Amino acid sequence: MPFYTYEHTGKACAKGKRFTLSQSMKDAPLKKCPECGGEVRRLISKVNLSISKSNRELKNLGFQKLVRRDKGVYEDVTRKDGDNPIIDANNL
Repeated sequence: MPFYTYEHTGKACAKGKRFTLSQSMKDAPLKKCPECGGEVRRLISKVNLSISKSNRELKNLGFQKLVRRDKGVYEDVTRKDGDNPIIDANNL
């Protein structure tokens, strides 16, 4: 179930000025605090989605992905053509 953040429109209670609550997406937003009964409003929160990306997608987005090949040796699997694929961490 998703988490929603609510904020007291008046004075805070034991839950604090803002609190987080797990609710079903089908549930209507709360109008009153479950702790003190004071008025609350639901806040818009940023969303965190984790979507796996291929090495090519990471490269196109400008990211670098290093994969450990040996002790202190990493391969840049998102390197551009012509770049050295091996990075020796011992020589940095």
